[in-house]
Amino acid sequence: MMSNEDLMRRCIELAKCGRGKVSPNPMVGCAIVKGDRIIGEGFHKQFGGPHAEVNAINSATEDVEGADVYINLEPCNYFGKTPPCTDLLIARQVRKVYVAMLDPNPRVNGKGLKQLTDAGIEVEIGLASEEARQLNEAFAKFELKGLPFVAMKVAQSIDGKIALRNGRSKYLTSKESLMSVHRLRAEYDAVLVGAGTVRADDPELTVRLVEGRSPVRIILDGNLSSPVSSRVFNDGKARTVVFCASSLEDDPRVGKKKIDVLRRRKVEVYPIRGDSGGMISINVILKRIAKMGISSIMVEGGASVFSQFVKSGAADKLYLYIAPKILGRGIGFADGIELKDLRRTPTLKKAEVTQVGIDYLLKAYF
Repeated sequence: MMSNEDLMRRCIELAKCGRGKVSPNPMVGCAIVKGDRIIGEGFHKQFGGPHAEVNAINSATEDVEGADVYINLEPCNYFGKTPPCTDLLIARQVRKVYVAMLDPNPRVNGKGLKQLTDAGIEVEIGLASEEARQLNEAFAKFELKGLPFVAMKVAQSIDGKIALRNGRSKYLTSKESLMSVHRLRAEYDAVLVGAGTVRADDPELTVRLVEGRSPVRIILDGNLSSPVSSRVFNDGKARTVVFCASSLEDDPRVGKKKIDVLRRRKVEVYPIRGDSGGMISINVILKRIAKMGISSIMVEGGASVFSQFVKSGAADKLYLYIAPKILGRGIGFADGIELKDLRRTPTLKKAEVTQVGIDYLLKAYF
């Protein structure tokens, strides 16, 4: 018989089946148990669709009255795109509900469990809580701070360079690492690069090497220096968004003309007011992105953009792919950061290293 912890981890595995399909909703899985048998399983399959509890109950091989229900996130207690799951659990007279973590959404946060206990249903919280929190870390930040979760994906040589001095970087890491990156792209709502990356690499920024949806493509291009012939502006393979300086709208010869060309190609262009030096604030951009309903972003370059995200404190997570190659004099991903005091060094937490092909992947949090 599976332990309570194993059953909750089963819910988390079920929840992962909705990755890349339910955002900005959370990933949720549910298992229903009677005695020592799982009689029903389900997960949230798509945004706006039935929740995990509904799908699990509908899949049950027998009546769920008196059963124990395992869910990695607190059941919702309000009408949204679907009815409250708490009402369904009460109506079906389940015996006990195990929950890994509270829903960070203020509309729910503890209220769903209170409704269940008020109805006489036993509740237990905390099983596999750390795994559950990590699974829905983007959802939690989006709900609590109103900002997207930001991960940085960096590919570098073993001596810390992301490109040669001339800017060339394709392909530094192995095919296995590229496939890993495409899997990550499918998990995030958007990928973001600077204009330098568009000019140097002319990337597609889509999911091609694995199955999955392509994310929204976001280009930071203050001066609109990216060529209009770039693939991201012409292939129509994914929604594309450009942030540029608002001053370009006042330049009818170049700036306004280029904005009009991009918009005719279905590219969304958002002029943003910069500071006195013309720099566009990362945090201002993230607030605008959040208003689009984008709850997670993977930043893919280049060095200037990476440095801005680290300096502004906007980065949450790092995926660092390290190739066993030496580039010598080249470009480092944090070259835009200059420190005068080691006590102010950005320090990563919860670091773990795995091997991907001939490369190594370090995952850590800022």
